[in-house]
Amino acid sequence: MSLEVKLMVFEGPLDLLLHLIDKNKVDIYDIPIVTITEQYLDYIEKMETEDMNVMSEFLVMAATLVDIKCRMLLPREVNEEGEEEDPRAELVQKLLEYKMYKYMSYELKDRQMDAEKVWVKKATIPEEVSAYIPPVDYEELVGENDLKSLREIFENVMRRREDRVDPIRSKFGKIEKDEVDMDAKMIYIKDLILLQKHLSFRNLLEKQHSKVEVIVTFLCILELMKVGSIEISQKNAFDDITITSKEAA
Repeated sequence: MSLEVKLMVFEGPLDLLLHLIDKNKVDIYDIPIVTITEQYLDYIEKMETEDMNVMSEFLVMAATLVDIKCRMLLPREVNEEGEEEDPRAELVQKLLEYKMYKYMSYELKDRQMDAEKVWVKKATIPEEVSAYIPPVDYEELVGENDLKSLREIFENVMRRREDRVDPIRSKFGKIEKDEVDMDAKMIYIKDLILLQKHLSFRNLLEKQHSKVEVIVTFLCILELMKVGSIEISQKNAFDDITITSKEAA
């Protein structure tokens, strides 16, 4: 297979392999080893260098490619887990690592070029600002205290504040005064008894929204009994109490 290759300067055999993979637009995980090996060897034949150290690196990679090419023709080896081993796996891993470091070098180079475009402007502070003297000398105020000692002072102050808090009373909720108008409750109960004629004492208490309302309701019932506005009856002990209005009768 004939291939026209424009000789370029590559930093090493891995750099050349990456160039050939990109040029052929092949998947790095599924390298056509026969095609890439032929193109690699063709490039080496056209290399003009007298540096044996450089040339030896490319020849070692050429031998590796030929070895992988031969192993691809043989039956696949099976590892301990029962999976077939790909002769290209080690080479792919090296190419991926080299590609990562290569693009990282490009990123660092771009950042270096961007940094060369940065200029620092000298400070131009107005005279009245530069001549300003703060009313408090913070260095004198802090003295020999460093950040660690200041933190310890702060923690000691906060600890003293916590010690002054009652651990039991601090958990109490807010106590609010529940006010109930006894006169209004009295009118409500009288109207309710007149409307229903016979009223269950238990149901009346169950309709109240708080303990204070239950107490006030009970006092209102006692007051209405005292003035003779209502009468109560109970058939058996522990039965519900029935409230009847005398005015309705």
